[in-house]
Amino acid sequence: MATLDILDLKGSSTDKIDIPEEITSLEVNTNILHMEVKRFLASSRSGTSKAKGRSEVSGGGRKPWRQKGTGNARAGSNRSPLWRHGGVIFGPVPRDYSFKLNKKVVRKSKLMALVDKINDSKLLIVSGFNFDKPSTKEAFNVLKSLKINENKVLVVIDNLEGNEVLSFRNLPNVLLTSYKSINTYELLVSDFVLFTKGSFEKMLKELSNARS
Repeated sequence: MATLDILDLKGSSTDKIDIPEEITSLEVNTNILHMEVKRFLASSRSGTSKAKGRSEVSGGGRKPWRQKGTGNARAGSNRSPLWRHGGVIFGPVPRDYSFKLNKKVVRKSKLMALVDKINDSKLLIVSGFNFDKPSTKEAFNVLKSLKINENKVLVVIDNLEGNEVLSFRNLPNVLLTSYKSINTYELLVSDFVLFTKGSFEKMLKELSNARS
Protein backbone atom coordinates (compact mmCIF):
# COMPACT_ATOMS: atom_id res chain seq x y z
CA MET A 1 0.00 0.00 0.00
CA ALA A 2 1.47 3.34 -1.06
CA THR A 3 1.58 6.41 1.15
CA LEU A 4 1.65 10.14 0.51
CA ASP A 5 3.05 12.88 2.73
CA ILE A 6 0.69 15.34 4.36
CA LEU A 7 2.33 18.77 4.26
CA ASP A 8 1.90 21.90 6.29
CA LEU A 9 1.57 25.27 4.57
CA LYS A 10 5.36 25.67 4.61
CA GLY A 11 5.89 22.48 2.64
CA SER A 12 7.19 20.30 5.49
CA SER A 13 5.87 16.77 5.99
CA THR A 14 3.80 16.38 9.15
CA ASP A 15 2.07 13.03 8.61
CA LYS A 16 1.36 10.35 6.03
CA ILE A 17 -1.81 9.01 4.43
CA ASP A 18 -2.36 5.55 2.98
CA ILE A 19 -3.51 5.17 -0.62
CA PRO A 20 -5.84 2.17 -1.14
CA GLU A 21 -4.61 -0.73 -3.24
CA GLU A 22 -7.59 -0.16 -5.54
CA ILE A 23 -5.95 3.05 -6.74
CA THR A 24 -2.25 2.17 -6.72
CA SER A 25 -2.79 -1.06 -8.70
CA LEU A 26 -4.99 0.59 -11.34
CA GLU A 27 -3.55 0.71 -14.87
CA VAL A 28 -4.10 3.92 -16.80
CA ASN A 29 -6.26 3.33 -19.88
CA THR A 30 -5.91 6.26 -22.29
CA ASN A 31 -9.03 5.23 -24.19
CA ILE A 32 -11.20 5.61 -21.08
CA LEU A 33 -9.57 8.95 -20.26
CA HIS A 34 -10.19 10.16 -23.81
CA MET A 35 -13.87 9.17 -23.72
CA GLU A 36 -14.46 10.98 -20.41
CA VAL A 37 -12.62 14.13 -21.51
CA LYS A 38 -14.61 14.14 -24.75
CA ARG A 39 -17.86 13.70 -22.77
CA PHE A 40 -16.98 16.54 -20.38
CA LEU A 41 -16.08 18.97 -23.17
CA ALA A 42 -19.17 18.03 -25.17
CA SER A 43 -21.38 18.58 -22.13
CA SER A 44 -19.82 22.02 -21.65
CA ARG A 45 -20.49 23.00 -25.25
CA SER A 46 -23.59 24.95 -26.23
CA GLY A 47 -25.00 25.30 -29.73
CA THR A 48 -25.33 28.85 -31.07
CA SER A 49 -26.65 28.36 -34.62
CA LYS A 50 -30.25 29.49 -34.87
CA ALA A 51 -32.66 30.48 -37.64
CA LYS A 52 -36.26 31.55 -37.11
CA GLY A 53 -39.11 29.41 -38.38
CA ARG A 54 -42.35 30.83 -39.73
CA SER A 55 -43.90 30.87 -36.27
CA GLU A 56 -41.05 33.04 -34.90
CA VAL A 57 -40.52 35.77 -37.50
CA SER A 58 -42.33 39.07 -37.20
CA GLY A 59 -45.41 39.59 -39.31
CA GLY A 60 -49.14 39.51 -39.10
CA GLY A 61 -51.44 36.56 -39.37
CA ARG A 62 -53.58 38.48 -41.84
CA LYS A 63 -54.01 37.02 -45.33
CA PRO A 64 -52.11 39.40 -47.68
CA TRP A 65 -54.91 39.46 -50.29
CA ARG A 66 -58.08 37.65 -51.06
CA GLN A 67 -57.93 34.12 -52.35
CA LYS A 68 -59.30 34.77 -55.83
CA GLY A 69 -59.64 37.54 -58.35
CA THR A 70 -56.37 39.45 -57.91
CA GLY A 71 -54.26 37.54 -60.42
CA ASN A 72 -51.65 36.86 -57.75
CA ALA A 73 -50.73 33.43 -56.50
CA ARG A 74 -52.55 32.26 -53.41
CA ALA A 75 -50.93 33.44 -50.18
CA GLY A 76 -51.94 32.83 -46.60
CA SER A 77 -49.27 34.72 -44.63
CA ASN A 78 -46.35 37.05 -45.19
CA ARG A 79 -44.37 34.87 -42.77
CA SER A 80 -44.27 32.06 -45.33
CA PRO A 81 -40.80 30.71 -46.10
CA LEU A 82 -41.49 31.54 -49.74
CA TRP A 83 -41.57 35.23 -48.95
CA ARG A 84 -38.72 37.65 -48.33
CA HIS A 85 -38.21 38.01 -44.56
CA GLY A 86 -40.25 34.85 -44.06
CA GLY A 87 -39.32 31.93 -41.87
CA VAL A 88 -36.63 29.39 -42.72
CA ILE A 89 -37.60 25.84 -43.59
CA PHE A 90 -35.75 23.29 -41.41
CA GLY A 91 -33.31 25.95 -40.24
CA PRO A 92 -30.57 25.28 -37.66
CA VAL A 93 -31.52 25.31 -33.97
CA PRO A 94 -29.26 25.11 -30.88
CA ARG A 95 -28.41 21.47 -30.30
CA ASP A 96 -27.30 19.50 -27.29
CA TYR A 97 -23.85 18.00 -27.85
CA SER A 98 -23.74 16.07 -24.58
CA PHE A 99 -23.71 12.31 -24.34
CA LYS A 100 -23.62 9.87 -21.47
CA LEU A 101 -21.06 7.37 -20.28
CA ASN A 102 -21.51 4.53 -17.85
CA LYS A 103 -21.03 5.72 -14.26
CA LYS A 104 -18.37 3.06 -13.73
CA VAL A 105 -16.38 4.45 -16.66
CA VAL A 106 -16.60 8.01 -15.30
CA ARG A 107 -15.53 6.83 -11.83
CA LYS A 108 -12.65 4.79 -13.21
CA SER A 109 -11.44 7.72 -15.32
CA LYS A 110 -11.17 9.87 -12.17
CA LEU A 111 -9.17 7.16 -10.41
CA MET A 112 -6.88 6.81 -13.43
CA ALA A 113 -6.28 10.56 -13.53
CA LEU A 114 -5.38 10.45 -9.83
CA VAL A 115 -3.00 7.53 -10.41
CA ASP A 116 -1.34 9.50 -13.21
CA LYS A 117 -0.74 12.46 -10.90
CA ILE A 118 0.49 10.23 -8.05
CA ASN A 119 2.92 8.40 -10.35
CA ASP A 120 4.29 11.73 -11.60
CA SER A 121 4.54 13.15 -8.04
CA LYS A 122 2.12 15.90 -9.06
CA LEU A 123 -0.42 15.33 -6.29
CA LEU A 124 0.08 17.20 -3.02
CA ILE A 125 -1.90 17.05 0.22
CA VAL A 126 -1.89 19.73 2.89
CA SER A 127 -3.33 19.40 6.36
CA GLY A 128 -5.67 22.34 5.71
CA PHE A 129 -5.91 26.06 5.05
CA ASN A 130 -6.18 28.49 7.94
CA PHE A 131 -7.14 31.83 6.46
CA ASP A 132 -8.45 34.18 9.15
CA LYS A 133 -9.57 36.53 6.38
CA PRO A 134 -9.52 36.49 2.57
CA SER A 135 -5.97 37.09 1.37
CA THR A 136 -4.77 36.46 -2.17
CA LYS A 137 -1.21 37.25 -1.05
CA GLU A 138 -1.36 34.56 1.62
CA ALA A 139 -2.77 32.05 -0.88
CA PHE A 140 0.07 32.87 -3.28
CA ASN A 141 2.61 32.40 -0.49
CA VAL A 142 1.18 28.92 0.20
CA LEU A 143 1.74 27.93 -3.43
CA LYS A 144 5.19 29.50 -3.34
CA SER A 145 6.15 27.53 -0.24
CA LEU A 146 5.04 24.35 -2.01
CA LYS A 147 7.05 25.45 -5.10
CA ILE A 148 4.06 25.25 -7.44
CA ASN A 149 3.22 28.95 -7.78
CA GLU A 150 4.37 29.06 -11.42
CA ASN A 151 2.28 26.04 -12.46
CA LYS A 152 -1.37 25.49 -13.25
CA VAL A 153 -2.81 24.19 -9.98
CA LEU A 154 -6.12 22.50 -9.22
CA VAL A 155 -7.03 23.23 -5.59
CA VAL A 156 -9.56 20.76 -4.15
CA ILE A 157 -11.36 21.71 -0.94
CA ASP A 158 -14.35 20.45 1.05
CA ASN A 159 -16.81 23.05 -0.20
CA LEU A 160 -16.72 26.21 -2.26
CA GLU A 161 -17.31 28.54 0.67
CA GLY A 162 -15.06 30.29 3.12
CA ASN A 163 -11.93 32.42 3.09
CA GLU A 164 -9.85 29.94 1.10
CA VAL A 165 -12.18 30.33 -1.89
CA LEU A 166 -11.97 34.13 -1.74
CA SER A 167 -8.19 33.86 -1.36
CA PHE A 168 -7.41 31.50 -4.24
CA ARG A 169 -9.96 32.57 -6.83
CA ASN A 170 -8.07 35.69 -7.96
CA LEU A 171 -4.91 33.75 -8.82
CA PRO A 172 -4.92 33.29 -12.63
CA ASN A 173 -3.17 29.91 -12.59
CA VAL A 174 -5.50 28.31 -10.01
CA LEU A 175 -8.62 26.24 -10.59
CA LEU A 176 -10.89 25.74 -7.58
CA THR A 177 -13.24 22.83 -7.06
CA SER A 178 -14.75 20.72 -4.30
CA TYR A 179 -14.15 16.99 -3.86
CA LYS A 180 -17.74 16.35 -5.01
CA SER A 181 -17.30 18.33 -8.25
CA ILE A 182 -13.87 17.07 -9.25
CA ASN A 183 -13.66 15.83 -12.82
CA THR A 184 -11.17 13.99 -15.00
CA TYR A 185 -10.57 16.87 -17.40
CA GLU A 186 -9.45 19.33 -14.72
CA LEU A 187 -7.25 16.67 -13.12
CA LEU A 188 -5.48 16.04 -16.41
CA VAL A 189 -5.02 19.64 -17.60
CA SER A 190 -3.57 20.80 -14.27
CA ASP A 191 0.16 20.61 -13.68
CA PHE A 192 -0.38 19.94 -9.96
CA VAL A 193 -3.36 18.92 -7.85
CA LEU A 194 -3.49 20.28 -4.31
CA PHE A 195 -5.87 18.57 -1.88
CA THR A 196 -6.65 19.29 1.72
CA LYS A 197 -6.44 16.17 3.88
CA GLY A 198 -10.18 16.25 4.50
CA SER A 199 -11.16 16.66 0.84
CA PHE A 200 -8.79 13.86 -0.24
CA GLU A 201 -10.17 11.39 2.31
CA LYS A 202 -13.77 12.27 1.44
CA MET A 203 -13.10 11.93 -2.28
CA LEU A 204 -11.49 8.50 -1.85
CA LYS A 205 -14.43 7.37 0.27
CA GLU A 206 -16.94 8.64 -2.29
CA LEU A 207 -15.17 6.98 -5.22
CA SER A 208 -14.73 3.72 -3.29
CA ASN A 209 -18.41 3.61 -2.34
CA ALA A 210 -19.67 4.60 -5.80
CA ARG A 211 -22.26 2.26 -7.26
CA SER A 212 -24.03 2.28 -10.61
